[in-house]
Amino acid sequence: MKILVCIKQVPESNKVEVDPVTGVIKRDGAASKMNPYDLYALETAFRLRDLMGGQVDVISMGPPQAQAVIKEAYAMGADKGTLISDRAFGGADVLATSYAISQGIKASGDYDIILCGKQTIDGDTAQVGPEISEWLQIPCVANVKEIEDINDEYITVAMDLPDEIEIARVKMPCLLSVEKDIFMPRLPSYIKKTASKDRPITILSLNDMEDKDASHYGLNGSPTQVIRIFPPDTTKEKEMWNGSGQVLSDRLLEKLHELKFI
Repeated sequence: MKILVCIKQVPESNKVEVDPVTGVIKRDGAASKMNPYDLYALETAFRLRDLMGGQVDVISMGPPQAQAVIKEAYAMGADKGTLISDRAFGGADVLATSYAISQGIKASGDYDIILCGKQTIDGDTAQVGPEISEWLQIPCVANVKEIEDINDEYITVAMDLPDEIEIARVKMPCLLSVEKDIFMPRLPSYIKKTASKDRPITILSLNDMEDKDASHYGLNGSPTQVIRIFPPDTTKEKEMWNGSGQVLSDRLLEKLHELKFI
């Protein structure tokens, strides 16, 4: 069984710089780490490999420094890694991002299962995984909390929906977007890290894609246009009020009206 996990390098803290012209995050040189939700997708892949045999590959999109998360995946047990990296892909919204990744997957080969974390902590849209499945025209199940059963043709999963747990039996190939409580991620292994330190990483650029039209990628291929992005204002101003509950509640109501919150 061939399993592919989509992973992403994200900023290590919430103190990130934003390009004032394009409105996108400046990733070059920023302290970064693997997206935490992707760790659960990786662990799911390793458990499925232990059960069914085969290999676990990873794919990521980003600047050259994003190779670091692929090497981290190697240290956890991944077999092969691919980085989609080209300036033409920069500034992509979720639609252009999912399209570029789907093109990278097509260039990488056929897979039985594609796994994604629920969402990324820098975008928090939870849209890229399902959109990849649309581009690849394969079934998708999101909010997967448990693997119920698997054979050579189908995988049965439990979905964590707002009001119920739903069971779905899906024919492979398919894409699953997993929740953070599906499995506890393993730590990177020093032995695996040492053994894989010289393992190559495949780099895919625009010229490696089936669709080489640059207008379909990056800012050019993004229908979502950022008008303005800025850090929130911070203030240390405060007011201290004293009095009975009735007095304080009346004062709070007046303040809410004054601030036009109500």
